[in-house]
Amino acid sequence: MAATTAQPMGSLPSGLGICTTAPDIFYLPELVFGGLVWILVASTHVDPPNPLGWVMFVSVFCFVMTFLWMIIFVAGGHKSSSGWAAADFAYHGLAAFFYLSAGVDLAYITFLKKFSGPFKSYQIDIAAVVFCFIATLLYFIHAILSSFRWKNF
Repeated sequence: MAATTAQPMGSLPSGLGICTTAPDIFYLPELVFGGLVWILVASTHVDPPNPLGWVMFVSVFCFVMTFLWMIIFVAGGHKSSSGWAAADFAYHGLAAFFYLSAGVDLAYITFLKKFSGPFKSYQIDIAAVVFCFIATLLYFIHAILSSFRWKNF
């Protein structure tokens, strides 16, 4: 809990301060697990294309947006505005919802492909499902902590 007291209420961190404050400390794990979902889904045969296309969209969109969001925070582009605190909460809540829907789609498709196709591909899909739900949890925790920060702004 000491990480949350490093910044005064009513301010957003910038620079390396995002590496020491909650909820911003979740940026790097979100990028790692979201990137793993992207890589693992892309490394297997994308069949059927519609639900797995959604999973790819979610993982690529959230990876790029989280990276840009992190760069904005590192550069101090938010200028400690309460609007950015609200946008941080909204984005991470939307990303958690997107990843949850993608994780359910991916788990269902993986379940259907259990006995069709190579076992190695099935194992990769299982890993992608696990990482997708970990990314969902990280984005959800980030959204909850961002809502507390926004409320106290």
